[in-house]
Amino acid sequence: MQLARAEDVSDYIIAPVPADPRLTRVVEGVDQTGAASRISVVEERPLTIFLNGQEIVTAMTIGDYPEYLALGFLRNQGMLREDDEVTGVDHDDELETVVVRTARQTSYEDKLKKKTRTSGCAVGTVFGDMMEGLEEVRLPATPLRTSWLYELAGRINRTPSLYLEAGAIHGTVLCRENRPLVYMEDVGRHNAVDKIAGWMLSEKEAPGDKILYTTGRLTSEMVIKTALMGIPALASRSGFTGWGVEIAREVGLTLIGRMRGQRFVCLSGEERLLRDVDPDTVPVEDSKHRRKGARA
Repeated sequence: MQLARAEDVSDYIIAPVPADPRLTRVVEGVDQTGAASRISVVEERPLTIFLNGQEIVTAMTIGDYPEYLALGFLRNQGMLREDDEVTGVDHDDELETVVVRTARQTSYEDKLKKKTRTSGCAVGTVFGDMMEGLEEVRLPATPLRTSWLYELAGRINRTPSLYLEAGAIHGTVLCRENRPLVYMEDVGRHNAVDKIAGWMLSEKEAPGDKILYTTGRLTSEMVIKTALMGIPALASRSGFTGWGVEIAREVGLTLIGRMRGQRFVCLSGEERLLRDVDPDTVPVEDSKHRRKGARA
């Protein structure tokens, strides 16, 4: 078993807190033999996001970092602009709401009428035109060392997380070189990415030298969100969709998938990869950390 080491968690600015009693609960059932079984399951709760006086969406989420989720969702939907002055972010836990307030008056009635249901397993929704603003995106040609990818994968796999505690959840990690910085989890990978976007917006974190690591599929909406955030590299344990690959190539996103142990596949931005480590020297991934499909 690969056990967490001090250096695996000490670098994080935000790391998962799997022991937080608000995020999981124990339920009783029976196993395949009929014996009693008690397991931890992830909690889900609704969160309604308002922009000024307008209700935007109700998301199902695990409930941590609601302010970051609201900011990131609005930013990734184009409802918060680069030059917007955010005057307040108010979370009411009892009412399960977050109200984001801006100095600019906003109204998105027309945009809310047009919805695209995404391929997210938590039934994500994108408002308006998914490609809006994407034609102007040209990501920096930031080099990506394969040694960083291998080290990040190992450290992230060893990080104590809700996935290892209870499963049924996605993780997304904002990284710089070989250092994981912010690790967010949620029932939908879109929520996890939005939390990252909200943290970056709140902290005014520059995206040009970052890597986004996710456990989810590299679909079109995941690629679009990463590109609109200005992050030049996206890596995942999972596979690709054709449209996701096409968009990544158009905007200059380095796209790495099926990253498990010694293996990965690069389908966009291969010219930016610096192969500075022999894959045969990389340890084989421990079976404890393999998600569904990894043994295939």
